[in-house]
Amino acid sequence: MCVLVGAPGAGKTTIGNALAAALGVEFRDTDQDIERMAGKPIPEIFVDEGEAHFRTLERAAVAAALASCPGVLALGGGAILAEENRVALVGHTVVHLSVELVDAVKRVDLGAGRPLLAINPRATLRYLMEQRRPLYEEVATATVATDGRTREEIVADILPLLVR
Repeated sequence: MCVLVGAPGAGKTTIGNALAAALGVEFRDTDQDIERMAGKPIPEIFVDEGEAHFRTLERAAVAAALASCPGVLALGGGAILAEENRVALVGHTVVHLSVELVDAVKRVDLGAGRPLLAINPRATLRYLMEQRRPLYEEVATATVATDGRTREEIVADILPLLVR
């Protein structure tokens, strides 16, 4: 299994899908798992039940996915905030998709559909990236830069990192 972590806009879902296709394995995204579990989109979870409830669902989704996904797994940008998620990643191949603020801002479409980026998305994204970068680096077995690169170039960098 390969687990992708990184800030919003790093390309976890896009690269995860492409990497899984290249490997001929399943792709799974814990944000999609959370939406299925809750029966509603993530922004509605934040509005209806709050971030704490979302993080509880996220911890459950990460644990279930790590236990059952044999392919490529993308974690939500904030999943690494929970110590239990960081501990659960030990022993897995974890690739940190790094992205600089300029590219991340372009990719997140100024926060559309991202509850934590609803107000002042650029400043909030900068804060989240600074807060979380040490945690991404802590759990990562490798870091791959995504800025200004094609999906094919990024996948080509990740493939040799994976032990089969």
